[in-house]
Amino acid sequence: MKYSIPAALVTLALAASAYAGTIQGKVSGAKGESVVYVEAVAGKTFPAPSQHPVMDQKGLMFVPHVMVVEQGTTVDFLNSDSVAHNVFWSSIGGNKKLGHNMGTWPQGERRSFKFDTPGAIPLLCNVHPDMAGYIIVSPTPYFATTDKSGQYRIENVPDGTYTVTFWNEGTKPHSSQVTVSGDTKADVTLTK
Repeated sequence: MKYSIPAALVTLALAASAYAGTIQGKVSGAKGESVVYVEAVAGKTFPAPSQHPVMDQKGLMFVPHVMVVEQGTTVDFLNSDSVAHNVFWSSIGGNKKLGHNMGTWPQGERRSFKFDTPGAIPLLCNVHPDMAGYIIVSPTPYFATTDKSGQYRIENVPDGTYTVTFWNEGTKPHSSQVTVSGDTKADVTLTK
């Protein structure tokens, strides 16, 4: 009788893990970091994250060069350089109506913006035209950035069929249908 509780817990844990899987694979045909994310999960909404990631302006660069955040995230933009910087974007996900200019500010100052629309956001600086970076807003918490070899892994994705988007700054975005059931492999080759 004393073994029935642990056995029930083990059975419950195994049943729960059977309903979530992992999407993993390799992104080829692109240089630098790529971003992979699940577009939507039917019937689910996700609360906005409370943490504010920091997009720094340091050494006349956006750091990190590519940042991926969940929809609803507030990003803090920091100027760590001894010169003034400006942050603006001409569109979000290609929608030019969502372009925005945050203005120019000096070293040590920080400004924030909440990203409610999914898509790729090309960051620029009016003061330093060579500066460029990207924020990718994922509509779900299921996203990953590839490593240097193009490998990625997204864990705890509920079993089901989803549209998965693959993004890289030097290529066209690519979307594929992926059915998740346990460990699922999804490789892609991006093109210009």
